[in-house]
Amino acid sequence: MVAGPDPGHAFPAIALSLLFRSAGDDPVLFTGSRWVPDACAAGIQAFPLGGLAPRPEDDDLDAGQRLHSRAAFISTELLPDLERQNVDLVVSDILTAGGGMAAERLGIPWVELSPHPLYAPSKGLPPLGSGLAPGIGFRGRLRDTVMRALTARSIAQGRSQRSLARTSIGLPARDPGPAARLIATIPALEVERPDWPEDAHVVGPLLWEPTEALLDAPDGESPLVMVAPSTAFTGAEGMLEMALKGLAGNGVRVVASVLDGGPEVLPDWANAGLGRQDELLRHADVVVCGGGHGMLAKALIHGVPVVTVPGGGDQWELANRAARQGSAVIVRPPTPVSIADAVADVLSDPRFARAAATAAAGARRVEDPVSVCHEVLARSTPRAGR
Repeated sequence: MVAGPDPGHAFPAIALSLLFRSAGDDPVLFTGSRWVPDACAAGIQAFPLGGLAPRPEDDDLDAGQRLHSRAAFISTELLPDLERQNVDLVVSDILTAGGGMAAERLGIPWVELSPHPLYAPSKGLPPLGSGLAPGIGFRGRLRDTVMRALTARSIAQGRSQRSLARTSIGLPARDPGPAARLIATIPALEVERPDWPEDAHVVGPLLWEPTEALLDAPDGESPLVMVAPSTAFTGAEGMLEMALKGLAGNGVRVVASVLDGGPEVLPDWANAGLGRQDELLRHADVVVCGGGHGMLAKALIHGVPVVTVPGGGDQWELANRAARQGSAVIVRPPTPVSIADAVADVLSDPRFARAAATAAAGARRVEDPVSVCHEVLARSTPRAGR
């Protein structure tokens, strides 16, 4: 397993490693050093992933260049580790493409893990990030065609950057891609497309709790609002503070799930800290979050409707998908009043809870990620000496 340090990518890798271990396999995880002790404590062999530190030649203003050239460097750092561990299969996070490159260099089959919906371009969808539903009718299809044409140059540039990175480490310029793609989301957050790849498998969200501690909700019987500020660097800032200010006097209780710290002073109707989110969701009536995939999917599989305060990255796209499905309200721009109004709307309208329950019911219609990986191994040709 290869994944970067961001919780939205490291946590699914840990979750999948635990599934492999339960199936009798021997997972080895390479990820950000922050999560190595936690993974080891969970019973997984885990090591820091080399090559994650920024380099002088990396262009922070060019995400494509940074992603692909860093991937090539990571693959070189990873090669001796993979050989030392006598690896049979690599599962590489979609943002940590160096794992796949290293596997290809060693002749090892590899699988790509997307801890979110399938974000590959499609001839039947508007570009990712627009938040738009597929266009309907002639004008709608024309809109999508024009928007895809406007993004085609960036996509082509990314492919060129990937080719340059590959040739710099002795790989063919053309990327053959993984043997399979694990799409770790729920059907409610996917969209139909006419060109779904045959190698892509929706396997459900891969969830892992970084703590066994339980966070107490404030006493009372009033509705419980769970606030989960985004862990992504693109997340909206100040969400928790705005939510607390806006919800004051609204007759609700608030419990805030945070990885690092929290407000030093809280009203008696609120609590904040690090605690198991799955346990909090069993009692929550609504979740306020950034719209990142991990928290959004976790809320929906528990049947809890959501108020999303999306930041950058894919949060706008995901927030709109959840809103179209009926289980979420989008707040943008966020203010204390707009967040409180959205929470009140969700609590007062049972349609949001019904839509979230529908999403939860559909979450069971997924494939087993371990079985997909075992099938890849069964199809692969063993390396010499195996």
